[in-house]
Amino acid sequence: MPRGRYSLHDPHDHTPLAEEHFQCATGPSGWRYTSRLTTPAGDPHGSVDLTLDDLGRPLRLELHAGGWQVRGAALDGVTWVRTDPTGDHAAEGNVRAHAFTGTSPAFLVATARLLRLTPSASETRVRLVALTDPVLAPRTLDQSWTLWEREAHATDNGPLVVEEYQVTALDTGERHTVHLAGDVVLAAPGIELEDLESPPSVFP
Repeated sequence: MPRGRYSLHDPHDHTPLAEEHFQCATGPSGWRYTSRLTTPAGDPHGSVDLTLDDLGRPLRLELHAGGWQVRGAALDGVTWVRTDPTGDHAAEGNVRAHAFTGTSPAFLVATARLLRLTPSASETRVRLVALTDPVLAPRTLDQSWTLWEREAHATDNGPLVVEEYQVTALDTGERHTVHLAGDVVLAAPGIELEDLESPPSVFP
């Protein structure tokens, strides 16, 4: 069960945004990721709880940030309920999309798991609902993903397979690179893996 800490920063000016203390695990029915976020000063900043089924679809998502809460799942596309900080108002949404995304590294792992690309495959388009800080407002976006390279690196615990993905935002054409090892993000724009207490899990 990998557990560790990511630092999150603005990918443009590198301003520190938060630290995400996480743990995740694979199981017979899928994958679960939980985390708590703190500000650079150490104050609580929110939480993530994401469960995928064995096909990579979001079985359950619960996000907290800035007093806002979102609960969602794959249902007729993706469906969610967003609740304001007072708890008096809740708004439901539904979009014909494949999954959710956001600032947490969990969503990069989830999208890669959903697509299950091979290095020989062409670009694959995916529609996602982004739930981003500070108020978890939903926004539908389209990306294309390509598995550029898969390479095994020797470690004390056996070979570590690292996958390099090219991700393109289809509305702007902006392209960036994501490096994954199993269910851990090694590097991505705005994300740095600062600490890892045990090796990444290997998906079956």
